[in-house]
Amino acid sequence: MTKISAVIITKNEECNIERCLQSLQDAVDEIIVVDSGSTDRTEEICKQFQVKFIKQNWLGYGEQKNYGNQLAQNNWILSIDADEALSEDLKKSILDLKKNMLSLNNVYSMNRLTNYCGSWIKHCGWYPDNKVRLFSRTIAEWNNAQIHERLIFQSSQNTMVLKGDLLHYSFYSISAHITQINKFTSIAAAELYKKGKKSPSIISILLRAKWKFVRDYIFNLGFLDGYAGYLVCKYSAMAKFTKYAKLRQLHNEQNKK
Repeated sequence: MTKISAVIITKNEECNIERCLQSLQDAVDEIIVVDSGSTDRTEEICKQFQVKFIKQNWLGYGEQKNYGNQLAQNNWILSIDADEALSEDLKKSILDLKKNMLSLNNVYSMNRLTNYCGSWIKHCGWYPDNKVRLFSRTIAEWNNAQIHERLIFQSSQNTMVLKGDLLHYSFYSISAHITQINKFTSIAAAELYKKGKKSPSIISILLRAKWKFVRDYIFNLGFLDGYAGYLVCKYSAMAKFTKYAKLRQLHNEQNKK
């Protein structure tokens, strides 16, 4: 039977971590939590479970996950965020996989279903949000992107989609969503600037945001998710607008020097 280590990175996740850890019980053989300075009850909750709790200063999303992967006793890694949990169907899929020898030619992906302010979002371009989360650390590692990290593979792999959903409890309030938009758009704009992305025109910024809303709300059927779907599409468009407005601001600030 193949053994799997689950790796989670945390900071102040007392609202989510218990649900995540509970869903992993019996599905994996080891749980590693890499914490970057929680000041809430995250550590206390983790110690109620059989986990390896490691404190590590923040390295960036990709590097923090790679650090946790290297601490694992097993080569097969299930990468899961603290605000995620395995559905019963997904847990069964993983248990079925463990009964066989997992092939290094394969990586395993799962559809992520997001809960937004109490509503499950099944459209808006948010579902199916397919993610590769089960892989061997001998053939894959995370890149060093500050946000939206992705796996880099040593060679081409077959991606097998597992049955069941990875349940993502994203935001409990609109305020939390806006706070994250502000944080992530600053990081994203800085990365675009660093890569040499040119300053966008005002028209370009406006059109990007308007198209984002139309695509997600109309073409990706966001309207079928009701009011929550409207909010998701509206704030996703706002995030698009804010990211490129901040990029433009960075260029303007540089030109003034």
